[in-house]
Amino acid sequence: MELCLNMNFRPSSQLDATAELALIERCRKQDAEAFTRIVDAYQHRLFGFVRRMVPDPEEAADLAQETFVRAFQSISRFDGRSSVRTWLFRIAYNLCVDRSRRAGRAPAEMRLDAFFEDEEGMDLPDARWDPQGVVMDEELRSTLERAIAAMSEKLRSVLLLHDREDMSYEEIARALGIPIGTVKSRLFLARAFLQRALTPYLLGEVRSHE
Repeated sequence: MELCLNMNFRPSSQLDATAELALIERCRKQDAEAFTRIVDAYQHRLFGFVRRMVPDPEEAADLAQETFVRAFQSISRFDGRSSVRTWLFRIAYNLCVDRSRRAGRAPAEMRLDAFFEDEEGMDLPDARWDPQGVVMDEELRSTLERAIAAMSEKLRSVLLLHDREDMSYEEIARALGIPIGTVKSRLFLARAFLQRALTPYLLGEVRSHE
């Protein structure tokens, strides 16, 4: 199947569960028009996720397109235990990880001993990273984006899925194939990473150049 993603596409509202199931059934019969509706619903946000996981925009576009191609090819195996969105983001994440491994940049493991002992019992405050909802100058925004790019893929993916895609811990666990406790651990570390990077700005120690 050949797809052409429109990166200037204005995203439509997310499909509800009933609409998704109806489209999936049509897709199983190789209905390309039905799959196009799924692409239209999710391509904008999926490309945004991949673009922050992969620094090169052309490569990110290729991976986003490959995500939908693989989804269409394997639509008969979609079991409905997760939403279509969760399933698509899982495919995209795996493609990003495979890309890094081919480039010899395997995601780094991080130990959590310095933060807590029982990650399953950890309770995270729901303080979301939402740069679109915060007025910030260009220098601060650039610092934020650099900090996100500097994270390991493991931390960055959880942060993006939770704070940008508004996925629950359970959805992220299914999308990434990891335990819920690990989702919480990585989100904790990702926010700590951002806090360290942005502390000089938050304390007023660094000011933009006039």
